[in-house]
Parts: sequence; C-alpha cells; structure tokens
Amino acid sequence: MQRPYDLPSLSSLNCFEAAARKLSFKAAASELNVTPTAVSHQIRALETELGQQLFRRQHRGVELTEAGAYLFNAVQRSFEAISDVVRDMRGPVAEDDVMVLASTAVSSLWLTPKLTEFWLNHSDINVSQIVSDAVDLEATVDLSLHYGEFPEGDESCTQLFQDRICAVGSEAFAARYAITSAHDLHRVPLIHITRERHRWTEWPDWLSELGAPQPTGKRITVNNYMIGLQMAKEGVGALLGWDGLVGHLIDAGELVALGSESVVSPQCFYIKVHRRASAKAKKFRDWLVAQSVTQADG
Repeated sequence: MQRPYDLPSLSSLNCFEAAARKLSFKAAASELNVTPTAVSHQIRALETELGQQLFRRQHRGVELTEAGAYLFNAVQRSFEAISDVVRDMRGPVAEDDVMVLASTAVSSLWLTPKLTEFWLNHSDINVSQIVSDAVDLEATVDLSLHYGEFPEGDESCTQLFQDRICAVGSEAFAARYAITSAHDLHRVPLIHITRERHRWTEWPDWLSELGAPQPTGKRITVNNYMIGLQMAKEGVGALLGWDGLVGHLIDAGELVALGSESVVSPQCFYIKVHRRASAKAKKFRDWLVAQSVTQADG
C-alpha cells in the first residue's frame, strides 16, 4: 500500500534536526543518547535518499549546505507544531520549572550560551526553552525574550540590551565585491529576513539611516535568521547583524564587518515575566538582566 506521506525515516529526520540545530554530530548524539557514528550513518542515509549533501564536513565541526538549511527550516517548523500539540495534551509543566520562549536566533546566539554559566551556580533551577520563530506561545511560558519597541509602563518587562547593527558577511564575500563601506552594499546580494515572530530591522531602513543608496542588487529572502546567518558565512550574501548576537562570530573570524558603519538599533531586546512565573523564574530573569548590564559595560 502506498504511504500517504513522502517522507524518509523519522529516525533520520530526528538525527538531522538535532545535528543541524547544534551544528555538531557529537552534540546531537549526546542529546539523542546514541553514538556519533549512529548519527553520521543516519545522516549519510538521508543524504543518499535525497541525493543532496546536507552538511559540509569541516575539521572543527559541520555546516549546513543551502539544501540542508532549506530542509532544516521545514523540519524544525514541523517538529515545533507537533511539540506544541503534545505540550498542550500533557498540560502545564511543574511549577518549579522555568520555561523560556525565544526565537531561534536569540536562543542559539545569546540565551543558550548563558545557560551553562547559570547552571554552574544555580543547579537547583531547571531552565527549559521553547524555541519558535513562527508561533506566539507566551501563554505557556514563565518568561519570553523579545526584540521590538520596549513597552514603557509595563512592569512585567525589563530591557536587556540595545545593540548596534552592522553589515556582516564572509571575508571572501567582502573581497569579491570590494566592499569598503555601506555605500558599496546597495549593489551586492543582500539577505532579507521575513515572516519571523520578531520583526528585524531591514536593509532599506538601515541604508537610509546611513544616507546610503537603496538596494539594487540580488535579493535573497529567508524566513529564519539562523539560516540567513549560515548563508552569510558561506558567502552567499550580506546580512544585518546585531553586535550582541553576532559579535562573538566576528571575534572568531567566522564573519567580518562589511565597512565600519553601524547604527543604533531602533528597537531593543527585552524580557517579559508572565503570570505563571515562579520565584525561580524571576530569579533567572534577574540573573539575565545582570548579565546584560555586564555585557553592555564590557
């Protein structure tokens, strides 16, 4: 009998999603409680079935290819939808758990790296995340992280940081298009982010702020900031980067600033405390706010 869905094995998709999210076969194996070899075999089988290379194997890890990023976006959205339904069926989590809602970019680039440090000093507090770019799930969490206009007068919200925004890309991309300033960017391929839960500042706004010409080059549109970031690393196009999110990638040489210009973000990153938040959730909120003050001073 013909199957109603044209899908590869769910085991291979599960391994792929974990490896793509963490950009590491080893980390994916640890999360799934299997060996890195098992993850590698599942992904090889998936690549063979699809006739596409999904990862670019590097000495220090792996990177998604354009085909891999395309599949990851679809798989992640599907897993999120299933997870939402399962969570609703299970009912609320235990009161002492801290559940945080964040976008993929904020989770991967800012929140997750901080959790290890938090757990070193607060092992009694279990922090879990709901990572979603497409769905508003604030009713199910204790805390939520936002990028947008700060809601003045709302005592449930506290500002975390307000970044500067610069143009970033690969070193090879900068050399290929001889980019020296923002005035060179209107003619090059630009990566635009659309349809996310957060409305990111867009290229026309940023270029106007600097008095630079409006874009006339190739427009590349994706609906996930992390996929856009991966494409920028691969030299596909230029991307707008918030220094609090991508500064460490510039320091590591994975990206370069395309010119010296930057603008203050018109919006900020802030955290919201929801009605169901426990004392432990508020303690975690206070710790994140303190970390943001340290980040700004640094």
